[in-house]
Amino acid sequence: MKLYDDLMWRGLIKDVAGEDLEKKLNDEKITFYWGTDPTADSLHLGHYSSLVTAKRLAKAGHHPILLVGGATGLIGDPRPTAEREIISKETVLNNLEGIKNQVSKIFDGKAEVVNNYDWTKDFSFLDFLRDIGKYINVNYILNKDIIKRRLDTGITFAEFAYTLIQGNDFLHLFKEKNCVMQVEGSDQWGNITTGIELIKKKLGKDAYGFTMPLILDKFGNKFGKSEGNALWLDKNKTSSYELYQYLINTDDEMIIHYLKVFTFLTKEEIEEIEKKHNEKREDRLAQKTLAREIITDLHGKEEYEKALKISENLFNGNIKELSVNDILVGMKEVPSIKIKENEILIDVLVNNKIVSSKREAREFLNAGAISINGAVENDENKVMSKSIALEEKLFVIRRGKKKYFLVSIGE
Repeated sequence: MKLYDDLMWRGLIKDVAGEDLEKKLNDEKITFYWGTDPTADSLHLGHYSSLVTAKRLAKAGHHPILLVGGATGLIGDPRPTAEREIISKETVLNNLEGIKNQVSKIFDGKAEVVNNYDWTKDFSFLDFLRDIGKYINVNYILNKDIIKRRLDTGITFAEFAYTLIQGNDFLHLFKEKNCVMQVEGSDQWGNITTGIELIKKKLGKDAYGFTMPLILDKFGNKFGKSEGNALWLDKNKTSSYELYQYLINTDDEMIIHYLKVFTFLTKEEIEEIEKKHNEKREDRLAQKTLAREIITDLHGKEEYEKALKISENLFNGNIKELSVNDILVGMKEVPSIKIKENEILIDVLVNNKIVSSKREAREFLNAGAISINGAVENDENKVMSKSIALEEKLFVIRRGKKKYFLVSIGE
């Protein structure tokens, strides 16, 4: 399957600029760019679909430029509802370095990473108006969807002019690096076409672009959001285990679509997985495959295997197979309790509200519903000492099937 057809099959092309884009992608080797503003020191899972698409183009022989917006990040891309908060230059610089390192790692150092601050910082206001603003009609900007949606609530000149700065980025990369195509999420369509317009008017040449649909879950929420929080690509902000848990719980209705978007598996491989998945959905083969492919691509095989080990051992109750650090990663949201050395179990249960009373504690213990470090415990007078704690540090107490508590012995 040729590249353009593959992108279409995966549902990765929404808007297209350039009549012979299909030929460019299939038969030529061109330079393209994808950009993001450094609003945080890490990209999140929502960005990953764009990065995978850029990587897919690179694998097909096209040259990727990944732009981190040190200049545009100081302004802020207009949002549909309200103005973004201005972030400091120091924060932008810190975020920019974090993202540059992250992108370089994802592309194995093979992508060219640029910062638009480098060619924007010395552009005087008067020169910008003469060299860029003169070529773009105000009515043209007013017709941009995102601008129209903000007119009723109000939009600052800074946000209004954002599209000119990004358009100038495309113009600069076109002239300096023969970059003829921009690839972004569908919310950037207006900014892509501004760049194409500038290139046409100033240089008399054609440029190209396409957008990818925003990736959503079945409820219409952005992919990669967990309880209102972004799932970061930085494993120190979102562990591989947390990423695994999010992906393994992907809804059946969306999972094949996500395999197309987020993995480099072939059409034939995905169709085979879909067939097996539909035969026995409870095995979650497709979800497990998605988790394996994404985590391995982002963090490597070792991190994937670590996430899988933590998940399987916690699910099976094999607590003793895990290190304390693994347990802390896997049980990040579990309530933590500190006790004194040599407290007896029934007091630990009652004093820390794991149960409501000694009577209830005895009921749970007699029913085999209390476990310590994966082993059922019936003795209410069990002494909780460091000698029986995991690595002499930690107990994992489970009440019933799902209630977990992390118990450490204080000084």
